[in-house]
Amino acid sequence: MVKVLFVAGEAAPFAKTGGLGDVIASLPKELRNQGLDARVIIPKYSDISEEYKRRLLPETVVQVPVSWRLQYCGVEKLEHDGVPFYFIDNEYYFRRAGFYGHYDDAERYAFFCRAVLEVLPHIDFQPHVLHCHDWHSGMVSVFLHAHYRGNPFYERMKTIFTIHNLKYQGVFPKDILINLLDLNWDYFTVNGIEFYDQINFMKSGVTFSDLVTTVSPSYANEIQHSYFGEKLEGVLANRHNDLSGIINGIDYEIYNPATDPNLFINYDGKTAKRKNKNKLELQKMLGLPPDINKPLLAMCTRLVEGKGIDLVLRVLNEILDGDVQMVILGQGDEDYHHTLWQASWIHHNNLSVIIPYRESLSRKVFAAADLLLMPSRYEPCGLGQLIAMRYGALPIVHETGGLKDTIQSYNEFTGEGNGFSFTNYNAHDMLYTIRRALIFYHDKQLWQKLVQRVMRTDNSWTNSAKKYRQLYHSLFMEEHVYKAATASPKISVPPDLDEFVPDYTQFVPAKEILYAH
Repeated sequence: MVKVLFVAGEAAPFAKTGGLGDVIASLPKELRNQGLDARVIIPKYSDISEEYKRRLLPETVVQVPVSWRLQYCGVEKLEHDGVPFYFIDNEYYFRRAGFYGHYDDAERYAFFCRAVLEVLPHIDFQPHVLHCHDWHSGMVSVFLHAHYRGNPFYERMKTIFTIHNLKYQGVFPKDILINLLDLNWDYFTVNGIEFYDQINFMKSGVTFSDLVTTVSPSYANEIQHSYFGEKLEGVLANRHNDLSGIINGIDYEIYNPATDPNLFINYDGKTAKRKNKNKLELQKMLGLPPDINKPLLAMCTRLVEGKGIDLVLRVLNEILDGDVQMVILGQGDEDYHHTLWQASWIHHNNLSVIIPYRESLSRKVFAAADLLLMPSRYEPCGLGQLIAMRYGALPIVHETGGLKDTIQSYNEFTGEGNGFSFTNYNAHDMLYTIRRALIFYHDKQLWQKLVQRVMRTDNSWTNSAKKYRQLYHSLFMEEHVYKAATASPKISVPPDLDEFVPDYTQFVPAKEILYAH
């Protein structure tokens, strides 16, 4: 059985700031359903709900080197939805409000990465693969290379680094090289962890991991070019043979309109007309004139420039001058908050702005909406469009990253498509696409057909988890192909991939592991 440890800065429902938290919660769950032993390790933040803290069980206590100092590290464990979660406990680093954005984030996540490796011999779990996610875990592969490769316990562990959003990289002064990371200057090179005379945790993970992934095939291509590459396009292009994109999925048990307790009324593909009752109830709740025949356009998003808010504000009056109601739920930049609040006061009959974001309310919005607007300038994957389809809302998206991979614009001539899209990042192209979607909305027979189509679309983790399984196995393929080529003609790579992932409990040298018919 393949053993995989997910290393991340967050995981729902314990700690979540965005899509990363959802992925770390749901992908290991599906991998376990497919026969892998997948587990998760994250920091024990003080903001984790007391409901979960009370259920944590102590696992072990170790001392973790942070360069010349030794820091306390407790490990606690909790099984949630069938997945074992480990929590790295150190109150000095993690007993504070919020998860990221503190003055000492370099030290906090350097400690976390080193702690992950230090605790492994003490938690009765020896993973074949360390699957690291985003910059918070970027130093794991570097530390493994620099400090642990001589130890037989670690020498055959493989690493995968997944980029969820390249914009956030964890860039810190080079002074931390020795003082926090305990690395020599050989690592501070253009081919190592150096980044414009600083240290970049994201680049470190990309450079030192065995394989690199991101969360959609289109984004994997985009980030190798300067417009999307955030100054790492050259590093990523150099690793193009080791870089792949696997689209995210959503947990169909959590996001299920038939059972979701947050909805006004539950429904499924066979009772999709009950969706209108959710629209009426949300309209009443938000003070919008109740009208099931008026199209409801929704945005559930972070209110930041990269999500296309500037495009929306540029043509907001034109959008609302049409026969449409709009709900915007999110939080982000204060300037956007004030501008949207002002607009909702002016257009109080057809615009409702809800700040801050609340997960339970987002489900009500998805269930009520006819259309979901996602005009992101860039979008590594996007979960909103997948959730929207699950709840019977058709997405309107900018053709970028995962939005391009998951949404095919409706073609009235062929009848194909599961949403609407625009190619150029332009406010009026977006406005034209919104108006085009509204035309089709008023063809009730066609619209019900489209709603049924998107609700039947499978955006669960099933297929994507299979691709991750193949990726994990590929880490060991080269070793076994080499042995098959150099050993007896009777020895070959077995057809069942699970058969040739070795039992590393005793760490038998590779040359002694042979598979014969």
